Amino acid sequence: MADTSSQDTAAPSRQADVPEDLARCAMVIEHAIDHLRQEKYPPLAVASALLGGALGVLARSVDSDTILRILDSAASSVRSGDVHASVKAEDGQESEKD
Repeated sequence: MADTSSQDTAAPSRQADVPEDLARCAMVIEHAIDHLRQEKYPPLAVASALLGGALGVLARSVDSDTILRILDSAASSVRSGDVHASVKAEDGQESEKD
């Protein structure tokens, strides 16, 4: 019988690095995205609504300088190609736009 212990422990250790509340929030958002995609909403509309909602949450939670640092970090990830690389790795395929 093949040893699958390394396969069984890889996913849980990765998940252990994510706080439970963050993992739960991410799961809810992923379900909402899946629902909107099934309803055939345009990806840009879904993403824009999510970004607007996220900015609203941030505006109620942190100061403007912190929001700008978060946005600068996100922009840097896009410029470096990290965002598209992570999506390709998750999907196992090419993204719609490079």
